[in-house]
Amino acid sequence: MISPIELTIPRTVVLVGLMGAGKSAIGRRLAQRLGLAFIDADQEIELAAGCTIEEIFQRHGEAHFRDGERRVIQRLLERPPHVLATGGGAFIDSQTRAEIAARGISVWLRADLDLLVERTVRRQNRPLLKKGDPREILQKLMTDRYPVYAAAEICVDSGSGPPEEMVDRVIDALRRHDAPTPVESAAG
Repeated sequence: MISPIELTIPRTVVLVGLMGAGKSAIGRRLAQRLGLAFIDADQEIELAAGCTIEEIFQRHGEAHFRDGERRVIQRLLERPPHVLATGGGAFIDSQTRAEIAARGISVWLRADLDLLVERTVRRQNRPLLKKGDPREILQKLMTDRYPVYAAAEICVDSGSGPPEEMVDRVIDALRRHDAPTPVESAAG
C-alpha cells in the first residue's frame, strides 16, 4: 500500500471534465495518495435514485437527472474533505459550479478528442454518446463545455500515459495551488 503524501487538503478536491478524461480512475488513485476518501458522484446518484444513470435519462430525461445530480453533489460537498469525481455535465450547471467554488477545489482534467474517443467507445453506459457518432458528439461537448470547465481553479492535461503520472501531475498542481504567494519587497 502506498502511504499518503504530506499535503494539506482543506476542501474537497472536485474532479471535473468530459467523460473519458479519467475523473474516476485518477480520483481513486489520487484519494489513496492523499489519504482521503474517494466518492464517485455518478455512483451516489444511482444509489439515491435506485437505478442507473442511463435509466434516469430514459425514464425522466436529462433535466431531471441534472436536478438530482445538483442535489447529490451539494450533499457530498457538506462532508469532510475527500476526492469527488463528478459527471461530465455537473460543472456546467451554474448552481453546482458555485457550490464547488464555495466548498471545493475544482480540478479540470482536460483531454484531447482522440483520447476521449479512445476511452469512451469501449463503454456502453454513456447515454449522451448513443445519440449519434461518438466522435462528433464529443467534439460538440468539447466546444460547448471546455469554456465552462476553464473556470476550474486548476487545469491538468490528461494523457495516455500511466495513471500514476496523471496523479503526480494533479498532486503537483494542488501543491502549486496551495503554495503561499511570495511577497515582493518594497525596496526592490
